[in-house]
Amino acid sequence: MFGELLVLLVVPALLAAAAGWDLASYKIPNFLSLALLGVFVLFVVMTRMTPGMIGWHLLAGLFGFAAGFTLFALGYIGGGDAKLFAAMVLWLGFGDLLDYALATSLFGGALTLALMGLRHLPLPGPLLGQRWILRLHNPRSGIPYGVALALGALVILPHTEIFRLAAG
Repeated sequence: MFGELLVLLVVPALLAAAAGWDLASYKIPNFLSLALLGVFVLFVVMTRMTPGMIGWHLLAGLFGFAAGFTLFALGYIGGGDAKLFAAMVLWLGFGDLLDYALATSLFGGALTLALMGLRHLPLPGPLLGQRWILRLHNPRSGIPYGVALALGALVILPHTEIFRLAAG
């Protein structure tokens, strides 16, 4: 039951916090990715994952870290995005990696198109005093991709191996 609470409440709360932080500041604090790692360790203990499953999830997390770091090094995503991606790939494993990548890409594309469109529109007066909205509206600003990473994870989570394991 505790494993279910982690997957149903704690992971989504951490993802929502990461998305909100990225949206407001274009930064995802390290403690959120570290919290996802820590909660995964708790989940492993609570669900008594087999050593083989743990190994595959760790390998997937390392793969996610390598892929995220490569995208960061190429300037495509921020460092917080790379760490959040790695933490979620650790949770999801290889079995759900492609679904996660696809969902995240679709949300990322939609977010990019929406921001590009909105950046061509004038901001209403009451929003002009909001720094985070001004940053989002600035055409020279990037895309807060942590939002897409979080949404992609939240959408596929109920259909993943880790969710089924949590449900028992």
